[in-house]
Amino acid sequence: MSELSDLIPVEAIRLDVAAPDWQSAVRTAGDLLVSTDVSTDTYSEEMLRNVEENGPYIVIAPGFAFAHARPSPAVRRTGMSWVRLSTPVNFGHETNDPVHLVVALAAEDAGAHTQAMGALARLLADQDTSAALDRAPTPEALRRILVGDTAPTPAPSGSTPERPASKGSGHGMHKILTVCGNGVGTSLFLKSTLDKVLDRWKWSRYITTEATDTISAKGKASEAAAIMTSREIARTLGDVGVPVRVIEDFTSTKEVDAAMRDLYDV
Repeated sequence: MSELSDLIPVEAIRLDVAAPDWQSAVRTAGDLLVSTDVSTDTYSEEMLRNVEENGPYIVIAPGFAFAHARPSPAVRRTGMSWVRLSTPVNFGHETNDPVHLVVALAAEDAGAHTQAMGALARLLADQDTSAALDRAPTPEALRRILVGDTAPTPAPSGSTPERPASKGSGHGMHKILTVCGNGVGTSLFLKSTLDKVLDRWKWSRYITTEATDTISAKGKASEAAAIMTSREIARTLGDVGVPVRVIEDFTSTKEVDAAMRDLYDV
């Protein structure tokens, strides 16, 4: 699996960029993918179309948009770009606007960058590290912070629950789906945060997690105990026959912890 440091070279980082709107911010991130030979211009248009069709679900944490689209011929290799804006812009998200950081992902498939998503989630969940990224004066300084991914994430509050009861999917191993429009970006980000909570609860032996897209989620819902997703994607899914929990901040172990406690009455 690719490391975060492998996917974001210093040439793919731009700081204090002036963007008049969210479209310009996403295009800037897409231009960096093009200039580092990760994707073509077509992929930038696909990222824009993803938001236009699915809503601003890519704004997965306060001030942070994770731009991406489905794997396509426009992706030459898996890679990422990092754009810090000089003035935040609105994407239309109900709770996480305005956005000051846009990270773009172009993925060849849904699996190669899982480790990098976990590393990025840990970095942005740690307040000190996130603040250091916001203050980094140069792309070189920012990348040094990315490479030195050693900051721990605080454990969620509350006691460690006992093993899950049979609520949700009946007996045996439970599955929780994390869902986004494409199944390769924000859903993996949320899966990483959920996995951290399950590890701390020591529930990983009882619950599996799977990142997937909206179309696949409707077919897989009958196998799941629950779904976690954004507000926009939850509206798209509608009633799928299992509990759907909306997560506003995909980097927040505290919020995911609370959603799990609600699902399992602990």
